[in-house]
Amino acid sequence: MRKIILETEMRVYDSREELPEDLKDLLRQAEDAATRSYAKYSHFQVGAAILMNNGKVVTGANQENAVYPCGLCAERTAAFAASAMYPEVPFNKIVITAINPSEPLKEPVSPCGSCRQVLFEYEQKFGHPIEVILAGQEGPIYHFQNVATLLPYTFHAGFLPK
Repeated sequence: MRKIILETEMRVYDSREELPEDLKDLLRQAEDAATRSYAKYSHFQVGAAILMNNGKVVTGANQENAVYPCGLCAERTAAFAASAMYPEVPFNKIVITAINPSEPLKEPVSPCGSCRQVLFEYEQKFGHPIEVILAGQEGPIYHFQNVATLLPYTFHAGFLPK
């Protein structure tokens, strides 16, 4: 038996003031998107903003449903919209944030496994890293250089029959 250790590297900005201007703007757009979520059941509003390689920004917000599996996360609403509008344009960055109405989030929110897998697929499709920036309502902001660092040992198309 062997032991394998997987490590993840990220940058940590201690506050919004430390962010470069382009990330501050993208974070503002993700925060704005969160206010447009439909979170009638959880009241947990998530927003995502994707900066495309063509300079366009596409946002998304979580959409809930009384039949829970029918809802969709902010990251996937943004990714699917971006891909539908600009099918041949790589994603450069995605900022993800959330609003917890009962208590401000003091640490970054992280995408679920399904969203990580979807974002990884777009990273693979274009052979282009997607920077991932995660924020709460307050506190530090995490900056990952690519989706693969959030999803080590990924499932990918290479496993599928040819």
